[in-house]
Amino acid sequence: MKKHLHTVNILIVLFISSLNCYSQEVPPVSVFNTEDYGGGNQNWSISQATNKYIYVANNKGLLEYNGEKWWLYPTPNETIMRSVRCIGNQIFTGFFRDFGFWEKDEYGFLEFTSIVAQKEIKMFEDEQIWEIIELDGWVLFKSLQRIHLYNLKNKTLKTLEGKGVLTKISKANGVVYFQDLEKGLFKIENGKPLLVSDDPILKRFTLKEIFYKNEKIFLLTDQRGFYFLENNKLKKWEISANAYLKNKTVYSAEFLSDGNMALGTISNGVAYITDSGALSSQLNQNLGLSNNTILSVFEDFDKNIWLGLDNGINLVNYTSPLKIFINQKDFLGTIYTSIIYDGFLYLGTNQGLFYKKQNSKQPFTLIEKTQGQVWSLKVIDDTLFCGHDEGTFIIKNRKAALIFNAQGTWDFVSVNANLIIQGNYDGLYVLEKEKNSWRLRNKIEGFKNSARFFIVLDNKEIFVNHEYKGVYKLKIDDYFRNVLKTKKDTSVQKGIHSSILKHKNDVFYASKKGVFKYDFDESFFKLDSVYSSLIPEDVFVSGKLILDEYANKLWSFTSKGLRFLNPGKLSDKATLEMIPIKKSLFKGPSGFENIIHLENEKYLIGTINGYLIVDLNKISAPENLEIGITQVLNHELNKPSKNIRLIRNTTFKDTENSLEFHYSVPNFDNTSNIMYQYKLEGYHKNWSDYSDSNSILFENLPFGKYTFKVRALVAGSSTNNISQFEFNIEKPWFLSNIAVIVYILILFCLIFIWYILSKRYYSRKQEKFLFRAQKELKLKELESSQKIIKLNNEKLRNDIESKNRELATSTMSIIKKNEFLNSIKNELIDGNEKNVSKVVKIIDKNLNNTDDWKMFQEAFNNADKKFLDKVKEKHPDLTPNDLRLCAYLRLNLSSKEIAPLLNISPRSVEVKRYRLRKKMDLEHNANLTNYILEI
Repeated sequence: MKKHLHTVNILIVLFISSLNCYSQEVPPVSVFNTEDYGGGNQNWSISQATNKYIYVANNKGLLEYNGEKWWLYPTPNETIMRSVRCIGNQIFTGFFRDFGFWEKDEYGFLEFTSIVAQKEIKMFEDEQIWEIIELDGWVLFKSLQRIHLYNLKNKTLKTLEGKGVLTKISKANGVVYFQDLEKGLFKIENGKPLLVSDDPILKRFTLKEIFYKNEKIFLLTDQRGFYFLENNKLKKWEISANAYLKNKTVYSAEFLSDGNMALGTISNGVAYITDSGALSSQLNQNLGLSNNTILSVFEDFDKNIWLGLDNGINLVNYTSPLKIFINQKDFLGTIYTSIIYDGFLYLGTNQGLFYKKQNSKQPFTLIEKTQGQVWSLKVIDDTLFCGHDEGTFIIKNRKAALIFNAQGTWDFVSVNANLIIQGNYDGLYVLEKEKNSWRLRNKIEGFKNSARFFIVLDNKEIFVNHEYKGVYKLKIDDYFRNVLKTKKDTSVQKGIHSSILKHKNDVFYASKKGVFKYDFDESFFKLDSVYSSLIPEDVFVSGKLILDEYANKLWSFTSKGLRFLNPGKLSDKATLEMIPIKKSLFKGPSGFENIIHLENEKYLIGTINGYLIVDLNKISAPENLEIGITQVLNHELNKPSKNIRLIRNTTFKDTENSLEFHYSVPNFDNTSNIMYQYKLEGYHKNWSDYSDSNSILFENLPFGKYTFKVRALVAGSSTNNISQFEFNIEKPWFLSNIAVIVYILILFCLIFIWYILSKRYYSRKQEKFLFRAQKELKLKELESSQKIIKLNNEKLRNDIESKNRELATSTMSIIKKNEFLNSIKNELIDGNEKNVSKVVKIIDKNLNNTDDWKMFQEAFNNADKKFLDKVKEKHPDLTPNDLRLCAYLRLNLSSKEIAPLLNISPRSVEVKRYRLRKKMDLEHNANLTNYILEI
């Protein structure tokens, strides 16, 4: 940030004719004193480099200003530096018995090279270089005795000796002119002086500027004003400014890019002369300059005017869209309200009501009886009402008439042609027009709170906002005499510096939380995102919104400047416009901000010590702005900080891991905000928040590769570039490659030792384990053998029991078969036809014996476990006979072999096979036997 920078507001007055001016409307001027720039009082010459840095020849040396910080480079021989001229990347300077140029080193600082020493020039005993100009690759250094011509390409040097005192050198229309006092005006042709005019005026009076206009050479003298050459004859330039210049001594001058001229005088400040020769404005110490003696005048690339004074440096933002009012005679006080009425500008302040003719240079006049606090001014029914701490005044013919003498009046709202409601400290009152005169009619009973912000709706409803209590909704009777109903709105929170207003038939409540729009259907406030953009919470100053009825703009005030919603030209959608000027310029009492339209796109803003005029037509985005890293400092523990070279890929030791970066934008419009944003790649992923600080310190960075990047936002516009600085921080010694190799070797040794020890330990442990295991194994083998013997015994017993059961079954089967055979035998012995049929029945009974099937099924299941269960699971609809057929097919028996088992014919077996295929839903070409075998 600019340290010790005192920004003051001064005047540039249109059509000034005398010094006895007490108030002006002016663009801003910045004042730099010796504490700001650290040099001497006097500043003899000013120039600007291609990077927009400002250089000043000062009593103590060369001053450099980058927009944020001043640097002083002492004169090499510790004498007064008299002249400076920037050419390309070099800054040429001249001083006592020496001249040369300065260039940036790798650290970003200037180093001086003496041309006198290089060329072994023998300077005169008291020779000083007072002026430097450049033309066609030649740099000309002028002392009072001679001119040194230095060629930039081949570094050669020529010298032109003067016959008298050389007082001025300048170039005009591509020609170098110089004055040799007592000899006349010369020009340089082919490296030699050629007399142009030896008019007595040129032999007596010192020239301060030579310029070309209207195809003529014009000359400005120190005491006799302007002349011009016509046919090699000197003629007086008869202009209106001659009356002003008659008694003034001009010491310095600058022909400006717009054709005007800025003249620096001794003891009379600076004067601006128009292209036609009229005095347009003047600045002097009474109007804010540090000193009345102007030693040098310079116009920079952005048309700002720099003044090198006998005591300090001043910067005039000549083309600024802002004009600031300062009153040197009387103190108007803090402005709370203003209005244009009947061709006069009225200002309501904490000192009273003041007025002056609009667009006049007259001082403001206090209206009698209005001493005290003026809160509001409003024109209703072509009558100017003044809300005052003492009540209500009507202003007519610049005189005040008190029509309401009670508690202070805040504001006025017209209800109809004959009724006005005014808000007061203790509630609401009604003014009535009677016989073309306004008088107090009544107080609206039922509401006693302060009514600074209120609106009146068509349905006899009044909304009142109280900063400490919230929003009240009052229902009024038809005669505006009583409050019928009072309701506190709960949809919005109360807030300091909040306000309420009516705009486009809508009701808005504005506070730190945003702007809320009233929904009449649902009877509560809803947050409106478009209008809330007027007062973002992070830049909130006041919730007061001001409607410009002339252009239908809705204004707000933030800590980063002014904002307004501009109505759309082709649609109903409003656009947000921002004027990013410093808060200090329009600072007023919070909650009492005020702005009015003057003319065209000019607006007046009341401040704590006057007012500010903003011309929207002149507001434009800054151009060709570039940010640069001006200094990099390295901080090491218990050591002084040191400058770092501004080169790429700088490497630092691990102990040098704290870096401080300084950066700046050479923007000299001190009314606009400059916000910086940085990112350290390798350490940060995202850009930082915007800040007005122009430096950042990173402490204790870990080792690695980094790229510091910085950019800026100037008056809402981004710089054209992103400045960056790449650097590396080495690993600490304990993390170096050699250290890592040592760590790895040590690790391997430890692993090897651990391996040996572990091997021994586990060998011994294994031996013990094997011994115990062998012992346990023998015990387990013994236990296992006993268990095996026991299991074998049990198995043998089971086998014996099984064989016994099989033997019993076989025996019973034999017995049954024997019985069966005996029964057949007996029947056959008895032999008759009845017995034959009886035998057949006995045989049939034995053939269909289900016990045989159960035995077969049990034996089959033992042989082919769970086959029948699987078949049942896949085909639950199968009958027991179907399962028997499946079992026989599983044994791969043919139909002939199956027929006797089922006691049916082979043909019947085929039928059963066919039906089984159907039940199993097999395809026609599928083989039934193969399918059953695969289950």
